[in-house]
Amino acid sequence: FFFTAEGRVDFRELVKDLAAHFHTRIELRQIGIRDEAKLIGGLGMFLYGMDIMASGLQKTAGNKMKDLLGYLTNNRILGVLVGALVTAIIQSSSATTVMVVGFVNAGIMNLTQAAGVIMGANVGTTITAWLVSANEWAGALKPDFFAPFILGIGAFIITFSNKQKMTQKAEIAVGFGILFIGLSSMSSSIGVYQDSPVFYKAFQVLGGNPILGILVGAVVTAIIQSSSASVGILQTLAMRGIVNWRSAIFITLGQNIGTCITAILSSAGANKTAKRAAVIHLSFNVLGAAIYGVIMTIFFGIFPDLAMQHISSTQISIFHSIFNISVTILLFPFANALVKLSGLIIREEPVEDEEEEPEEKALRHLDPRILETPAFAVENAVKEVVRMGEIVLKNLNRVTKEAMSGEPRQSKIDKVHNDEQVINHLEPMITEYLVKISHLAITEKEMKVVNNLFDSITDIERSGDHVENMAGYLQHIKDMNENISEDAIEELRNMNNIVRAAFESAIRAIEFDDTKEAKEALSYAEDVYCTRKIIRKRHIQRMKDGACSPDIGVYFLDIISSMERIAGYAFTIARYILSQNDEEE
Repeated sequence: FFFTAEGRVDFRELVKDLAAHFHTRIELRQIGIRDEAKLIGGLGMFLYGMDIMASGLQKTAGNKMKDLLGYLTNNRILGVLVGALVTAIIQSSSATTVMVVGFVNAGIMNLTQAAGVIMGANVGTTITAWLVSANEWAGALKPDFFAPFILGIGAFIITFSNKQKMTQKAEIAVGFGILFIGLSSMSSSIGVYQDSPVFYKAFQVLGGNPILGILVGAVVTAIIQSSSASVGILQTLAMRGIVNWRSAIFITLGQNIGTCITAILSSAGANKTAKRAAVIHLSFNVLGAAIYGVIMTIFFGIFPDLAMQHISSTQISIFHSIFNISVTILLFPFANALVKLSGLIIREEPVEDEEEEPEEKALRHLDPRILETPAFAVENAVKEVVRMGEIVLKNLNRVTKEAMSGEPRQSKIDKVHNDEQVINHLEPMITEYLVKISHLAITEKEMKVVNNLFDSITDIERSGDHVENMAGYLQHIKDMNENISEDAIEELRNMNNIVRAAFESAIRAIEFDDTKEAKEALSYAEDVYCTRKIIRKRHIQRMKDGACSPDIGVYFLDIISSMERIAGYAFTIARYILSQNDEEE
């Protein structure tokens, strides 16, 4: 209580003093809330900007990355260089590793190639750290200074431009701008905690316990699934003088481990080889962190004063680069050992012959992770459609071979029905994948390819139905214990050669986007129509002359009719290829 000189309470003064006290407390609390909101908002903008920028870079460089990865051989040095370059382009080692898991799962890349690319990805990810630290070393060219200007230009282009390539490049500008505006917001809001004993004590504890520091770095990175983003957050704290050398080093080591969580989650539904690729990524980063963890613990024991000094954002970038480059050089000769280690952790199970069928029904070339690279997704969709067509071709050969043998075998007829189930299983799966691709940022030509693949898989599936019908007709002939005449078999052989040539040319036209093959398919298909008319006329005459049983003859004509329909679908597929290349027949 406040008393006057006379000893009485002055309630008016008391209320004023209490109001002033609480008003000050409320103002301080509001400032704190605003700073916390600004910190969270800045972090959100930083992560969102990084995501947009990476997405724009990936769309713009999609074909370039496809070409780069196309150069991959068993040369691991080349793999390291490609991995570093691709990661530098898309600004995310996690995204590169996820793509690698997808490529391995789809059979595009083997584990030896994957090991090199994964090592290179760790080197490429250091670019982001240098971008973040540019605020310290870039002088007048600080990204903070011109980020709003770049953001404005990018937004203007996206709003008013109708050109896909321009809008994709504008996405990069918008992401870049948002990233650094968010970074600036984080940096300014953290400033109020610069002298906070809580932060000082926290980093002192993390620095004093290497395992705890590595664990914190790994957990934070695993949560946000980006080592680039978590390193950027650490650098932001370093810019305000909050982080010491010891804690920053061990947290950075943990961040390299935490980034593996994305690839591990990505490999959950993949085959064992793809899981082994994720294990190679994890084992490589864990070994690197363990080696440097021991080295830096000894180093800080020798130089304890340096351990507790404040580290700058640029110094974090330097250590981050030295760590990733040196670990890659150190473990590069042991890449094959890492591949063998992954085989011990994820063991391959021998596949018996009777288990081949379930594997056959799985998509060999399509993987959700490949959708991250639209150009590859389109190319692999083509491969899967071609595979579907080759199953139809295999069935067609099987049916005609049995028909021409005069004594169809039941096992071969059953195999035709089994393979037709595979075709029926693949059609909806490929269609679903094509729908996803159609929503990606792909070129006009790629969109034409995707649209034609939608129609082609329907035509291929219907061709497979007609082959299965042919197998059914053979079953009826077999049940009647009668044989097709020699003349009919010879005619069937001739027609099969033309039909097969037509369908195979159509499939090759899809595979290689080859207009020459497409035109050959058209020519063969037209020959089939003429040949079918001649064969039908001759076979009717044989039935009249009694050289062929009418019951057998009807099924023979049905087989010829089905072959003509298959040639018709080959004709249609060929027209799709010509249309997507702006060539009409």
